Amino acid sequence: MGKPGPRKLYKYPDQFKAQAVSLSELPGVAVQDVAQSLAIHPFMLSRWRKQVRDGEIVAKGKGLDAGVAAELKELRKLKRAHERLKMEHAILKKWVAWKAEQKQNASSSSTPTDKPSRSACCADSME
Repeated sequence: MGKPGPRKLYKYPDQFKAQAVSLSELPGVAVQDVAQSLAIHPFMLSRWRKQVRDGEIVAKGKGLDAGVAAELKELRKLKRAHERLKMEHAILKKWVAWKAEQKQNASSSSTPTDKPSRSACCADSME
């Protein structure tokens, strides 16, 4: 196994950082969702948010695109719905497995056994 190369450092412009911070401050939008959509680490976005609060990064130029904001809100909503559906699916799978087990147990207990009944057993010993 070879030696790992030097890490690649990316220098993002302040305008990009400011817009990322603006996106992350929208109501109902999580920092992790914004970071994932911009292909950056959530910690980096959190650091940029601190730099904006401290005044190290100042937003210049145009504001936040309304279409992007709406898309991020929709993405968040869809992710919540997807997680709920995954949970419901897991519950249904468990229920189906339990129901199949119950059916199997019920059918195996209702089959006749080859053992003689007690009355037949006792009748033989009395003779």
